[in-house]
Amino acid sequence: MIKIIDYKAGNAPSVMNAVTHLGYKADFARSPHDIRDASHIILPGVGSAKATMESLREMDLTRALEEAVMRKKILFLGICVGMQVLFEHSEEEDAECFRWLGGRVIKFDARKVRVPQMGWNRVRFVKKTPCAARDDFFYFVNSYYANPANESDLWGIAEYDGSFAAAVCSENIYGAQFHAEKSGEAGLALLNAFLGLKGGY
Repeated sequence: MIKIIDYKAGNAPSVMNAVTHLGYKADFARSPHDIRDASHIILPGVGSAKATMESLREMDLTRALEEAVMRKKILFLGICVGMQVLFEHSEEEDAECFRWLGGRVIKFDARKVRVPQMGWNRVRFVKKTPCAARDDFFYFVNSYYANPANESDLWGIAEYDGSFAAAVCSENIYGAQFHAEKSGEAGLALLNAFLGLKGGY
């Protein structure tokens, strides 16, 4: 069963619309019990890393997600802030995150580029993964970006004041800084590829 984490700082309804448009059945998850039978978990993101982590803690979901993703190896996709919280720490409000991936989240330099980055940007996928993805334009809204400690975690890169991590992947864990659910045909194709994956890590 596909589970979409529904928390007050997220945009779960938009992701649900995209998933159902692709012909999949999914449920919102709002408690640890809701993800026990998950085959795929999607963590959408809007807002700050700190607000996201606080919401997940209030819902008692952090430990349950740790168990599902890191121990049971359930397929996981974090979108936008949902990707940023995969890392150790975010500069945004000095937030401690999941620490599932090594690295930190830092702010774009507003002296050099418009912050937030808002609009379409080309992503080049630099690593082959079981989740097929093609180079294309995707929709971004972000002031911060992840700086992975391990280059092997980089799945896709884009350019905005230099290269930055537009997508990451480590085993069953996927992350997209862009909003796949708002990225037209390319975003739907990526979501469809993720939802079509089978477990087994």
